[in-house]
Amino acid sequence: MFNLLNKIMISYKTEIRVRFCETDKMQFLHHAKYIEYFEVARTEMLRYYGLPYKTIEDNGIEMPVMEISIKYKNAAFYDELLTVEASVSEINSPKVHIDYKVFKENGLIVAEGYSILAFIKTATKKACRPPEFYVNTLMKYFKK
Repeated sequence: MFNLLNKIMISYKTEIRVRFCETDKMQFLHHAKYIEYFEVARTEMLRYYGLPYKTIEDNGIEMPVMEISIKYKNAAFYDELLTVEASVSEINSPKVHIDYKVFKENGLIVAEGYSILAFIKTATKKACRPPEFYVNTLMKYFKK
């Protein structure tokens, strides 16, 4: 239905400062917080490209996380400013694969990962293809 080149992608970077309450006994950013940071990056990326989650939900669509993976490379600590980059390279799949990279201010990679989300209809909770409004909103960013 939608024949787009998969080599072109959208990407967005957001900054998050590590709060004290997000660190563990070893003073590292707690491993579970990376999932929250991924969510912040994902929602801000979609908002930036014209698709805040509220708009998606108002159109009768939900996007549950089906899979998530994180590789921890270096520790992050309280009060460090991190950049979380989210990127998507395909919009015509029933599943949305989003890649993430977390960097320190000096460029050191803290973590890398991905999440896979599905599209489901709010009313039925059944999986569906990417909705037309989603594809149409993002398609212009995937063209050369």
